[in-house]
Amino acid sequence: MSIRNIVLFVVISLLTFNSCKEKEKNTTDLAEYKTPLNLPPNILFILCDDLGYADVGFNGSTDITTPNLDQLAQDGTIFTAAYVAHPFCGPSRAALLTGRYPHTIGSQFNLPANGASTGKGITAQEQFISVPMQEAGYYTGAIGKWHLGETTAYHPNNRGFDDFYGFLAGGHKYFPEEYRQQYKRQKEAGAKIINDYVLPLEHNGTTLQENEYLTDAFSREASRFIREAKNKNKPFFLYLAYNAPHVPLEAKKEDLDKFKHIEDKDRRTYAAMVYAIDRGVGSIVKNLKKTGQFENTLIIFLSDNGGHTGHGANNFPLTGRKGDTWEGGYRVPMFFHWPNKIPKGQKFDFPVSSLDFYPTLNYLAGATIPENKILDGKNIWKAFTSNQNPHDKETLFAMRHREGYTDVAARQNDWKAVKVHQEPWKLYNITNDISEKTDLSTEQPAILEKLVTETENWSKTHTEPLWFDPLYLEQMWNDSTMATFNQTFKISQD
Repeated sequence: MSIRNIVLFVVISLLTFNSCKEKEKNTTDLAEYKTPLNLPPNILFILCDDLGYADVGFNGSTDITTPNLDQLAQDGTIFTAAYVAHPFCGPSRAALLTGRYPHTIGSQFNLPANGASTGKGITAQEQFISVPMQEAGYYTGAIGKWHLGETTAYHPNNRGFDDFYGFLAGGHKYFPEEYRQQYKRQKEAGAKIINDYVLPLEHNGTTLQENEYLTDAFSREASRFIREAKNKNKPFFLYLAYNAPHVPLEAKKEDLDKFKHIEDKDRRTYAAMVYAIDRGVGSIVKNLKKTGQFENTLIIFLSDNGGHTGHGANNFPLTGRKGDTWEGGYRVPMFFHWPNKIPKGQKFDFPVSSLDFYPTLNYLAGATIPENKILDGKNIWKAFTSNQNPHDKETLFAMRHREGYTDVAARQNDWKAVKVHQEPWKLYNITNDISEKTDLSTEQPAILEKLVTETENWSKTHTEPLWFDPLYLEQMWNDSTMATFNQTFKISQD
């Protein structure tokens, strides 16, 4: 090779090397602005109200058909040990959106109904899950039931949600022609306090007249929000909080007709209400596909707590119901669906908590959580995708204050300690005994003592309730030893 050619070869090689290094540098720079999965996912978070553990096909229902939910679950991953942080509505939602146990932020009780909660709400010191996403460029929406504060300071639009459509209180009737008439009668009678369940719906603070069955209206608005996100060319986070199948039990005739085989009236109506949710989710999925957003949308589905077996729900094979610290109170049906990003047709059997959503979803969104933000959950994504226990040797708690005493539970790995209705502590191998039938407290006293001690230590992180529901519990709290947990953490019975 001539000297001229050698020089030319060296020059070209150096240029090529520098070009590759520059491309590598640019790629690294760009990666810093992308999420860990390289593209910000849309997140559709579907929350039902009082849905029973066995009231969807993918979790074992034999009398309620939920084909759309079942398809999503089949094409995604079902979580068999999903827990919420409290066994009833308001505190469970507070935990989900703040990432904190409600007991640590003063929201141990539901906000009182029918005007009694005016001026109260989840403390503004706790940043909601939506705020980091909003700051990261997400279009954020909340549709349906709120139950976290009704005044301006606590309104969804001031808690990180660009768009809100629904109602602010803890429940609502379903048929507009019924609740509008009741609202009108109460107004004309000069009622100072209007029943929450008949108040007009609102959109971003402006009341409006809704004409559709409530579940259908919320499904419609979810599709509207998704189209808006597409037009804005933004990823979205949508918190779709159906109030179904919470009471009052009210269903459309065409849905009821599908469940004529169910003899019990409450169960039949409840089934039709669940089916309406399924219909709605089906229409939303069609809309996601039509707008080209389906493939990059993580769909999460679960309930805010266990089903109320006195109002048509079925929590089989779990013991207990909404409000209990038995499994039936706070272990819920749940699945994740995200094409080509999460395992398909799998079950994840390790325990997870609704407290994990805050860090996990903001991680996926590439959002920055403030360093001073306290979180009681953790980012479970790596453990989930590698089928490992995200809470190995960690304890998940549940606590519900009743009239003069406290129910409580703690789960760590295979073991669960539980105390209910002022009965002695019990211990179960919850992995093998999901129905909590065989008490092993006498066989494994050291395990029970360890879990009870951990629970007592956790209770010392709690704060005084900011409100009470029912209201008379405040006097009971102040006059008794409820605030110091009575003898809740005493194991021996002598």
